[in-house]
Amino acid sequence: MSVQADTKAAPIRERPHIKKAMEIPPVYFHLRGQLLDQGRFDNHIVKTANMAIVLKVYASGGENALHTHMNEDHVFIIMQGTARFYDAEGTSCELGKNGGILLPAGAYYWFEATSSEPLVILRVGVKLDRSNPDNQRVDVHGKPLLGHSAENKTVPAIFREGAFFE
Repeated sequence: MSVQADTKAAPIRERPHIKKAMEIPPVYFHLRGQLLDQGRFDNHIVKTANMAIVLKVYASGGENALHTHMNEDHVFIIMQGTARFYDAEGTSCELGKNGGILLPAGAYYWFEATSSEPLVILRVGVKLDRSNPDNQRVDVHGKPLLGHSAENKTVPAIFREGAFFE
């Protein structure tokens, strides 16, 4: 039995399911973040109802506290510098440029910038339950942990004049 193309099918733009999908445009972006001498900064690049992409910049030595995200799987990819990631048991792994880590919802972790140069990380997060708008970052006691709080080891950001990751 041979398979032939259906030359009588409607053009792609006239097919209802494809026409609807074509009304949703792609979103183009460019990764750029100012480097830091102290602290950290999140460059929110693009977001949909399901996914968020953030370019995170940390000064050398910067870190965060042990936490998890209950409603999100996410990935970190090192773009510049190095970072040491720790799990809830204290087991660690050092990652450099193009290294990455996948953190399923509920996986506890923290990390620190270990290189002398600023750390730049691409973070891609995917929400598991869209009906719940909360990212649900929680500490080891199950209590909310705000990302830019003293409990999450936030210090004021000092930007490096004219220095950018691109």
